[in-house]
This record gives sequence, C-alpha cells and structure tokens, in this order.
Amino acid sequence: MTSELLDQALVEEATKKSGLIWVKGPGQPARALWHVWHEGAACVVGDGPGEQPLPGLVDGAGAEVTVRSKDKGGRLVSWPAKVVELASGSEQWDATVAELKGKRLNAPDGEAMPQRWARDCRVLRLEPAGTTAPLPDGSLAEPPLPTPATTRQPIPAGLPRLLMKRRKRK
Repeated sequence: MTSELLDQALVEEATKKSGLIWVKGPGQPARALWHVWHEGAACVVGDGPGEQPLPGLVDGAGAEVTVRSKDKGGRLVSWPAKVVELASGSEQWDATVAELKGKRLNAPDGEAMPQRWARDCRVLRLEPAGTTAPLPDGSLAEPPLPTPATTRQPIPAGLPRLLMKRRKRK
C-alpha cells in the first residue's frame, strides 16, 4: 500500500512540475505534449487547427506517459494512463478548459479559445492506471521522424573563410 501511495505522489508531483510530457499511444511513437495537471490527471487539448496533434489517443484506450525533469531534461518517471475524452460543455470539461486556458501560450484567439476548443478540438484526461514503470538501463533515443523540412546540404565553400576571418582594427 505504501509503495502505491509513493508511486501516486511521484507521478502527481513530477507531472505537475514538468512543462511537457511524452505520451505514447497504441502503435504510435512518443510525442511531446503540453499539459495541465488537474484533479488527479494530466489534461491535454489538441487535434484542432493550431493545436497539438493527439494521434492514437482515443477514449478508453491506454497510453504510456513519460515525465521529464524541467531543469535537467532527464526521465523522472513513466506511468500507464487511461485516456478519457471529456464531453464538450460538461461540468468537468468546463473546469478542465479553465485550467488549460490559463496555461496556453500564444493562442491566436485569446478569450474565444474555449469556444474554438469546444467546436474543433478534443480535451483528454490521462488518468494514472497502474504502477510506475522501472527506469530503463540504457538510452531509449530514437531517430527523428522523417520530414520534408530536412535541409541537409553541403556547406558553401566560402563559409569557413567567412567564419574564421578576423576583423581588421583601425
């Protein structure tokens, strides 16, 4: 019983203090999501225009949440989660959206954000479901996902001379 309470406290404190969580849905790679800890769960909003994508996260499914340290960036804890989609306009949805709204940075629509979220987005609760996973022994680094934004090209021939050129003093 004590171990379960310690796990629960670790999950809550680490998730509250972290700016991002890494969430891995079934059959999907882990994705960094901004969140708010509210009433015992990590709450996220997404899948709408201008919001973060939430692939593989469906109501009733499971997910794996990894929390990193805010200052060092290292893994603190990984925990299984149950995904619960909140119904737009419900009392729980309103309370969660009020918390999310306060943490949303650079919103294009300001005060109209909750209406846009109700119309176009999904609000999910990631509720802890089980014990924390043990920390891995090795690195779990994965190669970046393929993207058309890659611009890897040889450097121009004159660039080293420009970078190494010393300023002339008068």
